[in-house]
Amino acid sequence: MTGVETPEYVPGHGLLEGRTAVITAAAGAGIGGATARRFLEEGARVLISDAHARRLKEHEAELAREFPGAVGAVACDVTDEAQVGALFDTAVRDHGRLDIVVNNAGLGGTSPIADMSDDQWSRVLDVTLGGTFRCLRAALRRFREGGHGGVVVNNSSVLGWRAQAGQAHYAAAKAGVMALTRCAAMEAAEYGVRVNAVAPSLAMHPHLVKVTSADLLAELTAREAFGRHAEPWEVANAIVFLASGYSSYLTGEVVSVSGQHP
Repeated sequence: MTGVETPEYVPGHGLLEGRTAVITAAAGAGIGGATARRFLEEGARVLISDAHARRLKEHEAELAREFPGAVGAVACDVTDEAQVGALFDTAVRDHGRLDIVVNNAGLGGTSPIADMSDDQWSRVLDVTLGGTFRCLRAALRRFREGGHGGVVVNNSSVLGWRAQAGQAHYAAAKAGVMALTRCAAMEAAEYGVRVNAVAPSLAMHPHLVKVTSADLLAELTAREAFGRHAEPWEVANAIVFLASGYSSYLTGEVVSVSGQHP
């Protein structure tokens, strides 16, 4: 089918004015980077984080030129509890409060189950599911102490629902993120915190191109109803919605950001 053209970029409308947000894996041109930009355009103060310190510093400088005084950065490996704690402590110390957390960090890879090593399995699960858990735990503790509510948006994937060969570790981790989101939402509701997730299908960015074959990308694109991949900012728009007051009655939900059909 002929692909539908990418829509025009949506300007900010002040949906997150005055809010403070932490976004993990936010360096570069992927979903995390796009989310940081969209949050800033919507009026939020943003603390971005990434395990790649050099790339993080470069992205912070780029955003700071456009949004002076509204962006900071802390390098963080989400598999390290001490680093996770330092990230969230910095957000509260520098801004006095924490309002929104976007857990975007994840790790993929391709391997048939029969050939997958324990290390491959454990590494993907530790970053993608374990990292989301550590950051979620840190966020909920600070939200509970702060007493003013808050919002968490986790980044899952349509592979949490759908099967794809070679993706058992990643799919298992993302399905785990969905279950973690639902359970956390029930626990956090008593202190006014909402926890939701997005499940993108195919959002194209430079890192994905490097680790995925052209043939597979073409096959995945052909499955999309619009005949094209999503832009990272289109996924970020859904995250803005879940972080904003427009989704005030949503919690424990996983929102599919996908034009994919079976």
